[in-house]
Amino acid sequence: MKNKISSLSKSEDFKTLLKGKKISNRYLTIFFKNISSKSDKFLNVSFVAKKKIGNAVKRNKIKRRLRSMMQDALKNLNLNLNYSYLLIARKSVFEDKYSEIKECLFKDLIKIK
Repeated sequence: MKNKISSLSKSEDFKTLLKGKKISNRYLTIFFKNISSKSDKFLNVSFVAKKKIGNAVKRNKIKRRLRSMMQDALKNLNLNLNYSYLLIARKSVFEDKYSEIKECLFKDLIKIK
């Protein structure tokens, strides 16, 4: 079965995730928590790039890069589908190499298990 990424949409889901555990690195802050109302058939992930980072083009590029990295993580890592994730980007995600960011993200996702 191929797993799929789905986004969080409800404001209350974001609020409960922000009360959960978090891991930070120089590129991202990852909040994660088990939300009982979500299905464990999908990977529940939301990506946030604040306006402080740049204009809409930069923010959307950051979110596209992060979405691609999470697709690779879903294929290559054994992620816990019971958790919902919130990835908040920092400005360095736009400036640094894709491979470095991906490696750092994978290390953090392995820690979460």
